[in-house]
Amino acid sequence: MGAALRRIQLGSALSAFGLGFTVPYLYVYVAQVRDLGAGTAGVVLAVFAMAALAVLPFTGRAIDRRGPLPVLIVASVVASLGAAALGFSSQVTASVLSAAVLGAGTAVMQPALATMLVRCSDTSTRTRAFAMQFFLQNLGLGIGGLVGGQIVDTSRPASFTLLFLIEAVMFLVLGAITATVRMPRTAAVVTETAADGSAPRGGLRVLLSHRAMVQLCVLGFVVFFACYGQFESGLAAYGTEAAGIQPSTLGIALAANTAVIVVAQFVVLRLVERRKRSRVIASVGLIWAFAWIVAGYAGLGHGSQTMATAAMISTYALFGLGEAMLSPTVAPLVADLAPESMVGQYNSAFALCKQLALAVGPAVGGPMGASLHGPYIVTFVLFSLGITVLALRLGRQLTPVQDQPSLAAVPSRVVAVSLPEQAQAEVPAPVAVVH
Repeated sequence: MGAALRRIQLGSALSAFGLGFTVPYLYVYVAQVRDLGAGTAGVVLAVFAMAALAVLPFTGRAIDRRGPLPVLIVASVVASLGAAALGFSSQVTASVLSAAVLGAGTAVMQPALATMLVRCSDTSTRTRAFAMQFFLQNLGLGIGGLVGGQIVDTSRPASFTLLFLIEAVMFLVLGAITATVRMPRTAAVVTETAADGSAPRGGLRVLLSHRAMVQLCVLGFVVFFACYGQFESGLAAYGTEAAGIQPSTLGIALAANTAVIVVAQFVVLRLVERRKRSRVIASVGLIWAFAWIVAGYAGLGHGSQTMATAAMISTYALFGLGEAMLSPTVAPLVADLAPESMVGQYNSAFALCKQLALAVGPAVGGPMGASLHGPYIVTFVLFSLGITVLALRLGRQLTPVQDQPSLAAVPSRVVAVSLPEQAQAEVPAPVAVVH
């Protein structure tokens, strides 16, 4: 990686390390440490998620107009203020407002970081750049959670305040590190802006006319709904209620998930780099369908408690394998589909679909996992198979290089894109570009 990419990756990993300090303990902090009750804790968690839905529709255009770096710096400062305020919040109103500020800041950072990775990479390096980001973020979250667990003490609110202050500092470190990055101005953007002297066209209408991107957003929603949206809600409820595992075992299962990602990420990367992205994503659907079947055995089978526990841990591990396969495929594909003038808007749109899935997933999966055990497993086996079907359909909308970047004979900073229909009508005849 070049110097710019190294700095972006370092800042991203440190911010994930800061998040790992607080995210696993946010519910306990609000409900028990601050003694605001389970209801308030639920509202705080919901507001944290909903704040992202409020800001993401406006984030993409700001990134494309102002650049990802200024947006990221502002977002890191906002997130830092939210984290620090939450650490000192002892009242309901203060906790809710602080969670909203923290959620908005962290939500904006995602597409801004993704756009910076796109701007500082090309087709030949983008897959590895996003795989490295996913690896480092999971490693940071895992280490942050482990270190935070050694600091927290429910009898001492000051220990939680310390966690939130560390998180706030990590966000500022992210902003400081990325502020030193010199963002390149790509040739594609220069060409687009110089053609008629005005800014390139963009907006929601152009994005919605892009069939491949719309299909990818639908696929992304199903992916995050069927996996990430169930980890700490439906699957956790199912594991404790149907499989009868101890709550502490869920921590082991999540650790197994992270361990598989960390260990397998670069082995998987070597396997998927030269394969079609659509088929890799389709394979993830099959792996996750099998994971849900294993979970079904844990709760609905007639094996021993030891077998049920092992099956639940294996379920989380299989999800981790699928996640390691998705990281070098889905996020780079969003970037490769985007016209150069709309990279921020495409990343923000995909992040919005992800956030919607993370909001809807627990609301649907939680009650089902707790009481409707059989239908819960069947539902998410079908959703996982739906990932396979949607991925194969998406593959028919992609150009050969978009589906398999290794086919590109000569690395270029200009990505061959499947343009939105509206943009296709405006694009002149192709002109050869000499590098």
